[in-house]
Amino acid sequence: MYAFLDKFFFAFHSSLMILILFGWAWKRTRLANLVVILLTAFSWFILGIWYGYGYCPSTDWHWRVRAQLGIRDLPTSYTKFLVDSFTGWDVSQKTVDVVTLVLLVFALTASLYTNIRDRRKKRRADSCV
Repeated sequence: MYAFLDKFFFAFHSSLMILILFGWAWKRTRLANLVVILLTAFSWFILGIWYGYGYCPSTDWHWRVRAQLGIRDLPTSYTKFLVDSFTGWDVSQKTVDVVTLVLLVFALTASLYTNIRDRRKKRRADSCV
């Protein structure tokens, strides 16, 4: 069961990150993208008050699963885990945190822009009818 959960969390968490970074680009995923970004920011900054900056429940649960599999030497950041795993490098946690925050701010900006633009277009189209 833990092996399945490890794979599940890898797929789920990675997919969530892709949605956060690129979900604003497609009209069908824009609202979900904005909601997920806001939930992520809430987790990082509000839950982070109690659990530490950048807290992510998905990472917490995934690391608990991996601990049950005997894997214990894990970074605090899932993003660092991915970067280190895919590149073979040992990128500093601070570098990963800064790049991750910049990407989140970019994604939030793009999501807000596209969602607001779509809403204005819809309002204009509705008022012309």
